[in-house]
Amino acid sequence: MKNIKDFTSAITTPLASIFGSGFLVMVPILVGAVGEYAIYGILLITFVAYNVGNIIRFNIKHVEPLLESGASRTTLYLEKISDFALTVAYVVSVSLYLHILSAFVLTGLHADTVFNEDMLTSMIIITITVIGITKGLNALEFLEKYALLITLVIVFALIMSFFVYDLKLYMNGTGFTMPKPLEHSTSEVFAILAGMLIVVQGFETSRYPGNTYSAELRIQTSKYSQIFSTIVYVVFISLALPIAYLLKGVYDDHSLIILVALTSSFMVVPLIVVAALSQFSAAVADTLAASGSLEEVSDKKVGKAASYLLIAVFAIIVTWSVHTLEIIALASRAFAFYYLLQALVAISVSKKTLEKIYFGVLALILLGITLFALPVG
Repeated sequence: MKNIKDFTSAITTPLASIFGSGFLVMVPILVGAVGEYAIYGILLITFVAYNVGNIIRFNIKHVEPLLESGASRTTLYLEKISDFALTVAYVVSVSLYLHILSAFVLTGLHADTVFNEDMLTSMIIITITVIGITKGLNALEFLEKYALLITLVIVFALIMSFFVYDLKLYMNGTGFTMPKPLEHSTSEVFAILAGMLIVVQGFETSRYPGNTYSAELRIQTSKYSQIFSTIVYVVFISLALPIAYLLKGVYDDHSLIILVALTSSFMVVPLIVVAALSQFSAAVADTLAASGSLEEVSDKKVGKAASYLLIAVFAIIVTWSVHTLEIIALASRAFAFYYLLQALVAISVSKKTLEKIYFGVLALILLGITLFALPVG
């Protein structure tokens, strides 16, 4: 019983992080990029992500013990830089999560404008910062478990409603009308798919609760969270694809609400609620992670309050600088750079030639994502 409890507890964080924003934005981005081939797009993205996950799992098993004693100067240096890169990635993701929250809530209120999105996002960032400085954010960590549960319930409810709608189309004999992608060159399509790495990001969180769970358990939960989310995403995209034509070629950060309103209007309010809860929870979790990472990187020279302020300032700068879909690509680049550094860490400790080649190939792919990832449109 204890093993089951530990497993469910350990898998909550990576699953919550992966589902944090992925299902809310991936339909319009994939359809806008590749149209009727969206299923192949998500399969490619999750395949790359799973292999990147192998880097993290390798480092849990082989690098963590060396960091305590015995790691080379190169490994320690790369690990230090990757910690800083992860901090930056978390700050960008805080802005992303809250931008998505704002887009969904404001769409529900028929008040979704760029200015309103940026303003509401900034207000929430300031609120989280004030709570963090005055009371601490640890008290809000309980939201993660409930946000994940509610998110999964809504995802499966949407899957069922899309299935029923698709079935009606099929039974009526009208056939399926596949959506058309936006005009993109082949290289732009791959750059856009690269910019979607963030929607399957989160498996790396299994690396960090090292004092709470064993390495073996964290490796298992990282792997199973990726497998489970891949299955759900493929099914979700498959069932959403035949009705995505209803978007009429307009693909935005809140397009899922429009799609749900046209196919199962009773799901709109629950979708907005779960979007708000899941994005707020994810933003709190990433603020905590960024704060802890910033303290570690600075050797405790930056305190908790100062770290919250720094995170807020940079998250607000990101918020007002770029639109949601651009932040998605920016966050993908930031996490790809972190994963790239982790690949170099893995290479620095690996003893096998084939492993070094494998991690080297992944490092090159991640370098490409870091340099060339683009937003849809």
